Amino acid sequence: MIPLQRPPLRPALLAELTRRTEAIRSTGPNTAVGRAAWRGARQPKAQLRLLLRQMAPGLERCMYCGDNLGTDIDHFEPIARAPLRTFDWQNHLLACAHCNSNHKRDRFPCDPVTGAHLLVDPSREDPADHLLLYLESGAYDPLTAKGEATIDVFALNARAELVRGRRMMFTVVKAVLQAWHRSHLEGAPARAGEYLDALRLLHHADVLRAVLRLRGRPELAEAVLGPEVLLALEQLAKVSREFG
Repeated sequence: MIPLQRPPLRPALLAELTRRTEAIRSTGPNTAVGRAAWRGARQPKAQLRLLLRQMAPGLERCMYCGDNLGTDIDHFEPIARAPLRTFDWQNHLLACAHCNSNHKRDRFPCDPVTGAHLLVDPSREDPADHLLLYLESGAYDPLTAKGEATIDVFALNARAELVRGRRMMFTVVKAVLQAWHRSHLEGAPARAGEYLDALRLLHHADVLRAVLRLRGRPELAEAVLGPEVLLALEQLAKVSREFG
């Protein structure tokens, strides 16, 4: 996971979502009413999906696993638990069918004492505060109870294809950084730009973000990345605010 910026809604769409929320409230908010209202909201869902695709990482990747194509609008707090949040824009994330239907479903773990939810919402917080990605293994380590619950609900370590994919993407990110650096030194801006585009659109954007965060820990960075990749990373930070 990486942190995501949620764009504001156009006034017309916001008004439509508010109207639909009030309709659920007046009917009597429950799971069946919320789900029926959502099934019938074809046009608002199309507009929401477009916005979510625009804010998703990489090439419209799932906001949870970062690997598969984001195909579903997930209700972060499930309709079964909060029918009045069915049309709440702050409650919508883009998920792949695997994360949404096979793993999360209506699961929404909460702290038994405080009642606070225990899933990372990448549109409201930095996942790195709760999840530590080990680049060489591709596995996550929880830093908090919220991180532990997130790893469990989305099977971020239990799905072997995700762990292997993150591990392989680490190799790819290092190779692309070195290729960008060579192009930059050779004065080939068009080719260098292609490598930057590749970095922006790679699957598993969490891998690239973990690599970028290593710049703040130079001793560890050299050990994990190697001197050539670290040099490329430092040069990239000087010429690009986006990757700085």
